[in-house]
Amino acid sequence: MSGSDPRRRRNQAARRRRTLLIVLALVVCADVIVAIRPKGASVLRGTAAAAIAPTTTAVPAPTASTLATTSTLPPTTTTAAADSDNPIVAENARTGTAAWRITGPSVGIEGYADHVSVQRGDDLGLYVSSLAPMFHVEAYRMGWYQGLGARLVWKSADTLGQLQAKPFVQKPTNTVRVAWQKSIDMKVPDDWVPGDYLLKLVSQAGASYVPLTVRDDASHAAILIVNAVTTWQAYNDFGGYSLYHGPNGNGATRADIVTFDRPYSKDGAGDFIANEHGLVALAEHLGLDVTYVTDIELDEHPEMLTNHRVIVSLGHDEYWSLAMRRGVEAARDKGVNVMFLGANALYRRIRLQPSPLGPDRDQVNYRKVAGDRGLASYPDEPTTSWREPPHADPENSLTGTFYECNPAVYDGVVSDANAWMFAGTDMHDGDHVQLLVGPEYDRVTPGPTSPRPIEVMFHSPLRCQGRNSYSDAAYYTTASGAGVFDSGTNAWVCKLFSGCPADRPFAPNPLIQKITENLLRAFAAGPAGKTHPAQDNLAYLGITRS
Repeated sequence: MSGSDPRRRRNQAARRRRTLLIVLALVVCADVIVAIRPKGASVLRGTAAAAIAPTTTAVPAPTASTLATTSTLPPTTTTAAADSDNPIVAENARTGTAAWRITGPSVGIEGYADHVSVQRGDDLGLYVSSLAPMFHVEAYRMGWYQGLGARLVWKSADTLGQLQAKPFVQKPTNTVRVAWQKSIDMKVPDDWVPGDYLLKLVSQAGASYVPLTVRDDASHAAILIVNAVTTWQAYNDFGGYSLYHGPNGNGATRADIVTFDRPYSKDGAGDFIANEHGLVALAEHLGLDVTYVTDIELDEHPEMLTNHRVIVSLGHDEYWSLAMRRGVEAARDKGVNVMFLGANALYRRIRLQPSPLGPDRDQVNYRKVAGDRGLASYPDEPTTSWREPPHADPENSLTGTFYECNPAVYDGVVSDANAWMFAGTDMHDGDHVQLLVGPEYDRVTPGPTSPRPIEVMFHSPLRCQGRNSYSDAAYYTTASGAGVFDSGTNAWVCKLFSGCPADRPFAPNPLIQKITENLLRAFAAGPAGKTHPAQDNLAYLGITRS
């Protein structure tokens, strides 16, 4: 790049001004320097940062005793500006607890609900299989709660447990089903504040979770947080089969249809804790005007998206139906902002169909047209990847980026520190944010379906499967005024709150918390493109079609 480049001159002038201000601040008061950057920030400067090799060393999972400390946000991130009438503020001021966490193996008990989401007053059935003769349910509302992450809102009476029938595999789709008897019938209490909940099944044999989203369909909250339950279900291998593999990890025997009529494997929480809870905790700590749905509601009622100012897609939101995509696109084209806080979003196409328990409980993804037994009935909804024929519609026309590769764990590298979303971070171009990228990443690739103008905020060099490449965090704006942000990495949500698994070397970072706060506040105010139009910088960064 030429030294006469006007953008470079602006950057140099900005740095000179910043240096002068820092010197003046040193003379006036040393405390000002402490306030320039949030405490605990992991930023390395320029060439010194580039000399440090990326690491994939895992960090230990936080304990209950350290959770509040490791999750604390910087002083600049407070609830002071929150709407005093917002029930989220009062709710998160109530006493939290770390008792929601399962500290040992999830064994001896498992279950599922007959709805992935409900409204207050709705009926809810729980299906539980337990080795122990008795169990009970503890309902935790997930949020900030003094950095503890949840509040106990309800506890059931002790209930008779039973070991339910073994799952069976329905051919030819390799769909795992169970024929269980209902264990608990309940009505969702009217005093449950809408949000994300984990129902903790507890017995002497062990514990596990059943996730539940409590909606408010009349809400016009500024921020709509979407739980990506279709992606959770795609990776769910309860009974030995998921959309990725059959028994013993055999991809050739993968399922073509999976169902919500079964527990999630492992701890039962799906991907909520690792990929979603971090953003939920941050948004509620900030006292923002939020409400919650799952992506099933995006499929069933896409028209409700225009009731909100920003749609938030969380850490791994890979599986989308046609109705989901068209609904979000239509909302964007009416000025609704969109945030993608995970890589690999909008990659695979699905259809939803009824199960024995109700509508939209089975999820269809054949991957290939030749095997899609329902395509004749749904010719516009093939279950290939979105970028593949028939009806190829690459994901970047909505996300702004293409999913490229995994696994990769690398630092994020700032490429546009003068952009509005970096306000309050004192970051510079070339700064590194440790372990921001991974394990999957997205990249901006200019082409016919790439939206413009698009502004790359992080342009992070890496190597994946023998190939040198980049992870890009990008922001584009539209004629409607909508702003769309894509983090370009699955690790973003892990940077917001303690709780990601120990096998992921990602930890909370105050700088990413602050950038996310800036994004949420600007997007919640209305069409971000009207106040913060994207400044296209692909040519400046040398980003061309590969």
